[in-house]
Amino acid sequence: MAKKKTARKSVTRAVVKRRKSVPRRSKASDALLAAVKGADRRNIGHVQLDVGRAGTARVKRMIYPAGFRWSVDMKPVVGTDLCMHAHVGFLARGEIHIAYADGCVVEYEAPQVVAIDPGHDGWVVGNEPVVLIEFDFEGDTVRRLGMPDVHRHA
Repeated sequence: MAKKKTARKSVTRAVVKRRKSVPRRSKASDALLAAVKGADRRNIGHVQLDVGRAGTARVKRMIYPAGFRWSVDMKPVVGTDLCMHAHVGFLARGEIHIAYADGCVVEYEAPQVVAIDPGHDGWVVGNEPVVLIEFDFEGDTVRRLGMPDVHRHA
């Protein structure tokens, strides 16, 4: 008996391009946490603050660490019972809760626009830092942005 020859099929191998795995961004390469070109950096009450000028306004990137609470970390530095600044901007990362003297609590979670009236305590919720991009006019923010001078219910 003669052996049958088996036909070999010619298999064309496709060229497979391997994708390089994209490494997860480390904190050092995270644009939200990186140094801000042209800004002055300060650390106040555990908050990293980068401040740049835009005309008569300031643009600030504020990084609040996990566990931050205004009444614990900033009150001793500032010397007032509540934060008397207005904060207007964009919450780019994290979650914060704001409590006013009248007991009202407002919760913000990124991504979200924020408008925080003067006269508040605030704290970071969860285990990640909060990144807030804020716009202000120093001591004239309330008037220039048409905000109330203190929190009121409508």
